[in-house]
Amino acid sequence: MRFIHTGDWHIGKTVNDFSMLEDQRHILKQIYDIAIRERVDAVVVAGDIYDRAIPPAEAVLVLNDFLTEMERARIPVLMISGNHDSPERVGFAAEILENRHVYIAGIYQGRLKRVCLEDDYGEVAFVLLPFVKPAVAGAGTNGEAVEKMLREEKLMGGRKILVTHYFVTDAGKEPELSEGETTVHVGGLDNVEASLFSGFDYVALGHIHKPQKIGQGQNYYAGAPLAYSFSEAGQEKSVNLVELGEEGRLSVQRLPLSPLHGMRRIRGRLEELMAPEVAEAADCRDYIRAELTNEEELINPIGTLRTVYPNIMQVVLIKNEKRENPAYTSRLEERRKDIPHLFKEFYEMIRGEEPDAQRMEIIWEAARAAQEK
Repeated sequence: MRFIHTGDWHIGKTVNDFSMLEDQRHILKQIYDIAIRERVDAVVVAGDIYDRAIPPAEAVLVLNDFLTEMERARIPVLMISGNHDSPERVGFAAEILENRHVYIAGIYQGRLKRVCLEDDYGEVAFVLLPFVKPAVAGAGTNGEAVEKMLREEKLMGGRKILVTHYFVTDAGKEPELSEGETTVHVGGLDNVEASLFSGFDYVALGHIHKPQKIGQGQNYYAGAPLAYSFSEAGQEKSVNLVELGEEGRLSVQRLPLSPLHGMRRIRGRLEELMAPEVAEAADCRDYIRAELTNEEELINPIGTLRTVYPNIMQVVLIKNEKRENPAYTSRLEERRKDIPHLFKEFYEMIRGEEPDAQRMEIIWEAARAAQEK
């Protein structure tokens, strides 16, 4: 049994006001091409299909196109909802789609969906466990909920794959995170121990954006197929190609993906970064975070840089970094500042320029209204 494990697509996501839809179309086409080239028996998507509960129409079309191509290739797709998804929307028409070999577990209805596929050695069961809030499963924590929902499955024999979407820890040791995990809450009630997954030949995890193995068993995060924050700049994205043989013999291979636009940081003086030899050293169409070392005041640096780097996302003035660094500014000093001044510094840090008078007036009015309440 050969299958692709992927997840955390976040279709419809915007990063620094840039829509990632074309990037996502590009990367899903690569996943389709890998599935065809490797002659896989299935594609497994471990949650966070969309970036939000109510995805934009364009995002739904991107998923529709991918599933249509997979159906034409007669490759089954197995999907679960993640914490970013609406279970009801992801699970819409699930029973009808099964006739086209698209298996979706959106809503948890007291029993896990089991999809059985055949290979040369017999049956392989894919157990689909979507992200479920503890209260829905009648539990107090995520760990308790997962243990309860898996109780029946762990009693069943044969080769079996678990597909799920949780923050998994190994005896309290947490996976490596990036800024892209915007809704991961570390510690306590959210943690699910990897030991709960014993008995499965492979556990296809979603939720963490960096590909990695967690725990003593075969528990893998495939990671997001695209970088969604500059903390992921330079990180190679991939899918897992999993081959399950007789009696649970397993091999896992990471297959790299190539983004439409890379995500990288550049640093130096404005005039240095504008020089042709610097701009031409890599693809100038990459998504860029420019860290400027100029000491003098700059007029519209992001506009200037955009003439050379059309997809620049952020400009950071290094001389202002002390404002966000506790080594230079204590938490006490930050607490002494009023809301408008904090907003002004945050705006300058992100946009590389001061907010105009109209924006500041709106912030002052909002601060006064909040104080009166």
